[in-house]
Amino acid sequence: MKTAVFPRETVYSGTLVLVNGSFPFRRQGMGPSLVSLGGENGAVLLSRGPAVLLTQLMDGLDGWKRIAAVSGWRSEREQRDIYVRSLRENGQEFTDHYVAKPGHSEHQTGLAVDLGLKQPEMDPIRPAFPYSGVCWSFRRQAALYGFVERYPAGKEAVTGIAHEPWHFRYVGAPHASVMAERGFTLEEYIDFVRQYPYGQKSFLYEKDGLSADISYIRAEDGPDTRVELDGEDPLSVSGDNAAGFVVTRRRKKYDA
Repeated sequence: MKTAVFPRETVYSGTLVLVNGSFPFRRQGMGPSLVSLGGENGAVLLSRGPAVLLTQLMDGLDGWKRIAAVSGWRSEREQRDIYVRSLRENGQEFTDHYVAKPGHSEHQTGLAVDLGLKQPEMDPIRPAFPYSGVCWSFRRQAALYGFVERYPAGKEAVTGIAHEPWHFRYVGAPHASVMAERGFTLEEYIDFVRQYPYGQKSFLYEKDGLSADISYIRAEDGPDTRVELDGEDPLSVSGDNAAGFVVTRRRKKYDA
């Protein structure tokens, strides 16, 4: 057993941070961890880990020949410019449906990317990314690399955003697979994980040789949250940007 100390500000960092209309992005200074996707997508930046995995996925599909990265990380100032321009050009209703308010955009995390099928003219806000061809091939493998379609059809009341088939969010493994298999949005997944308080019970995920226990630590009211951690298996912790931490303990692979 060892005691882990999580400062309050770590609630606002990690690959599972929930950023939406109710929970603004609070962690600034993303710059040092951002990398370019390179090549024709060189102007698009993502956090390093997601960028590496997205590149691996695309290389396996030979996807960059037919798919372009339209948008990745944005500063709050860039998000504000996009929001104001959309209001002017498209009106309030359209903007409310498709453009997050400044400070509330997943693009500020460095964990989100908009993808589009390459065309002579591409819509920068709503690029075409159909459920067919190479785009479908990308979707079939996305969860294995930690990505989910963040704003699916039929979940608008949950996410507060209209269906965006082009917008993908990195949440990491095995979380992306759980979300894809159960049809969860990130909002729903965080609520689901909160049912498994650390040290009392956990959600066991086993598939394709991977075994992981997933549980939740609610942040204490003070400046730090102290938790007694047990076990020797690799453990990762992500804040949820709201009330606590998602704990993932990877266990030894089993025979699938």
